[in-house]
Amino acid sequence: MAMVDTTMRPENTEATRSRYIDVVGMKWERTKFPGIEMKVLYTDDSGLSTILFRLAPGAEVPLHEHTALEQTYMIEGRLVDHEGECTPGNFVWRPGGSRHIARAPEGAILLSMFMKPNRFALGQRFFTEKE
Repeated sequence: MAMVDTTMRPENTEATRSRYIDVVGMKWERTKFPGIEMKVLYTDDSGLSTILFRLAPGAEVPLHEHTALEQTYMIEGRLVDHEGECTPGNFVWRPGGSRHIARAPEGAILLSMFMKPNRFALGQRFFTEKE
């Protein structure tokens, strides 16, 4: 039987408090990739990030390698690569080392979580990295 922790209380310090994000009120940011906009919901110095993406019809994330686990939940549209496609309400995850070109034939909105920044074949920077 599990032990009950009677010392736990619903109290937090400044460091441990919840952070609520007004995603609807955030402006879409242009990225260096044509037709791709984003809202960075979370990022830290280790490279961990959660990003809401909006891709215009035909937009493409060029050839890149996931350097660690990447997870994506599709909200609208399709995300297509050489291994398949992810459709609305579905989920795809890719292990570190996975390489692909991601395309949104009709446009898409998706939520992606990265453990570390991607490495792009042509040397582009990851979405949250400064030039």
